[in-house]
Amino acid sequence: MTERQTKILIADDDAMVRSTVSKILEMFGHQVVAADGGTAAVQLVDDSFDVVILDINMPDMDGFQTITALNGKGHDIPVLFLTGAGSMDYAIKAINLGAYDFLTKPIEDLDIFNVKIRRAIEKRMFVLRERHYKAALEEDVQQKARQLEAQNKLLRSYSNSLENATVQLMTSLQNAMEEKDYYTVGHTMRVTEYAMMLGVAMGLDGHELVVLRRAAQFHDIGKLVIDLSCIQKPGKLNEDEWALIKKHPAVGANIIKPLGFMEREQFIIRHHHERMDGTGYPDGLVGEQLDDLTKIIIVVDSYDAMTSRRNYRRNLTMQVAIDELQRCSGSQFDGTVVDFFTRNIVDYTPKHSMFSDQFLDVFNQKNQ
Repeated sequence: MTERQTKILIADDDAMVRSTVSKILEMFGHQVVAADGGTAAVQLVDDSFDVVILDINMPDMDGFQTITALNGKGHDIPVLFLTGAGSMDYAIKAINLGAYDFLTKPIEDLDIFNVKIRRAIEKRMFVLRERHYKAALEEDVQQKARQLEAQNKLLRSYSNSLENATVQLMTSLQNAMEEKDYYTVGHTMRVTEYAMMLGVAMGLDGHELVVLRRAAQFHDIGKLVIDLSCIQKPGKLNEDEWALIKKHPAVGANIIKPLGFMEREQFIIRHHHERMDGTGYPDGLVGEQLDDLTKIIIVVDSYDAMTSRRNYRRNLTMQVAIDELQRCSGSQFDGTVVDFFTRNIVDYTPKHSMFSDQFLDVFNQKNQ
């Protein structure tokens, strides 16, 4: 803060007192503004003043009324009462109203007068420095908050880009795996579309749909490390081959595990071959231990497996597959999920954009 001339207001209805005190203050180097009463003082005071000197007995507004009005303006300027009245009641009342000090009139000791004025000015300077510090601190906090928000925005953008790049890479690996097997080409895409159709029908929100989409896309990613000759084998698998196949949910979950943003997907991928009655694999979970998204994947994965041609059997018709879902409702499949699926699959037309980011953006906007 730069050094400046201090500014003092004196309010007294006696012109001789105003003139005398003003000359003394000017002699000590202060700028003085005089007011002939409390009303004029209240009108004149602004934040540029450093000290206010008030007479107590004034005809329009006395000193107590004036200091009360000044307190309401919130400038926090030290007020000194200039009075010849030495009543203790006056002193107590003035202190209770926030008066800083008293000056007696007539002024006889200029040194004491000057000391009291100087102390009041120091109090004002402290108030101004504190106010300036708080303002600077608040601005600094706001600036750092803006910088932090900008950095967080960049981090979120980077995180989203990294997530998208990871998902795209994994999708490419998944597609490469499926293209090696004539009979499973398109399985992941169909399962994902069925899952999204069912998720929308069941009223899932946008976040749930994102999780469901990713889980569907990568539910079979564990097959990346399984010998494809086993998957492509004509006829039924032997015990060792079947044991190998049954490892793919756990293997897939382990592949996903390092990706912190896909924790829920990891659970779904691991358990998409569980059954409601607890006879599934790999952990033998029962219905209440499985969330709705996992139950959806279990149904749509089984439906696509039944309606897709395999190297050891022909595909089932839609109606036969629906009958099988209903027959196993409650034991292998969740009954509510089966009901929603069978009601919606009959009139469903596959749309490859159904599980795209654009679809989810539109869905979220409509459901905000």
